[in-house]
Amino acid sequence: MLKYHMKGYSGYGVAYSPFYDNKLAVASGSNFGLVGNGRLTILDIMPNGQLMESNSFLTQDGLFDLAWNESHENQCLVAQGDGSLRLFDIKLKDYPVAIFKEHSREVFSCNWNMIQKQLFVSSSWDGKVKVWSLMRPHSMLTLSPNDTNAAATLNKTSTVAPVRVPMSNQKDHQNADGNKECIYQATFSPHDPNIVLCCSGNSFVSLFDLRVPNNGLPQHQFLGHGGFESLTCDFNKYRPHIIATGGVDKMIKVWDLRMCRKMLSQGHQPININEIQGHELAVRKIAWSPHHSNMLLSTSYDMTCRIWTDLSDDGHRLTGKTNSIDPAHGCRFIFMEHTEFVFGADWSLWGTPGFVASTGWDGQVCIWNGLR
Repeated sequence: MLKYHMKGYSGYGVAYSPFYDNKLAVASGSNFGLVGNGRLTILDIMPNGQLMESNSFLTQDGLFDLAWNESHENQCLVAQGDGSLRLFDIKLKDYPVAIFKEHSREVFSCNWNMIQKQLFVSSSWDGKVKVWSLMRPHSMLTLSPNDTNAAATLNKTSTVAPVRVPMSNQKDHQNADGNKECIYQATFSPHDPNIVLCCSGNSFVSLFDLRVPNNGLPQHQFLGHGGFESLTCDFNKYRPHIIATGGVDKMIKVWDLRMCRKMLSQGHQPININEIQGHELAVRKIAWSPHHSNMLLSTSYDMTCRIWTDLSDDGHRLTGKTNSIDPAHGCRFIFMEHTEFVFGADWSLWGTPGFVASTGWDGQVCIWNGLR
């Protein structure tokens, strides 16, 4: 295991470079991200196995997420607490090469399109998702997941539990009503450059097709975590119709979008095809493996990262099984070296499958092998 400590800063996001096998970037904030500066740190994995800082950029507000530019090996985008996104060139010093600012509140996530590599997406506490192009200073499209009948659906659903606020960092997170508007994460599909998935504080998971004019409203939307905040979502890298979500209910849920669309067209709330239990507090981040179709990574406020096998898939087809049949709930490995909430984690694309980088409120960046 490798470790690097960011003195005075708490980690929120970490991402391996898609171009260099020895480089990663970390987004962090001072004072646990509550107030003060943010910092983008570029780390290199040295031949002797040490993590060394090769560059860093100080920002005026905390950083909550980041994404490497898929079309430029030296550029990294960060999501900032002042409502802006800033693009840095890691070969330069001090200042961003571009600033994109339209959100009215903290930007919580950003994600780069892996197919149309000039596009990226952001989500914010202002309840909006924005699609951007590097070629334009203003966003191309604003998506509004919350401007639907989601609130009415939430109130009418008999199985909905009251929204519980996770033990989190954000400035107004004590107010559960305020959290309902927050779009915690938005991501492009790695299979179709026109599909955007996002999850919200009102528990809803929303799916957009950018080719379909719909006044910025989702084509499909369903209740993800029974009224509890949906904090994270991701597309399976091998199965285009499979996604996973994680939330304050401590659950990871696996969904088949084909089934979701069919049930929604019939007026029913979709049913997930698998539920993965094991975390003791809210699930903050999930990421499907880039190497295996049935493996995913999660982080949690319980200070652990975990590697899971999705038993509903045997690597070739859906099995109809759920992780509840396994005594360990499909958990392959638990990483317990962090001493505070774990927010960010990323699979390495390089070398032997199974290496992960993680970061959290303890200011530690750890690299470890979850498949050993």
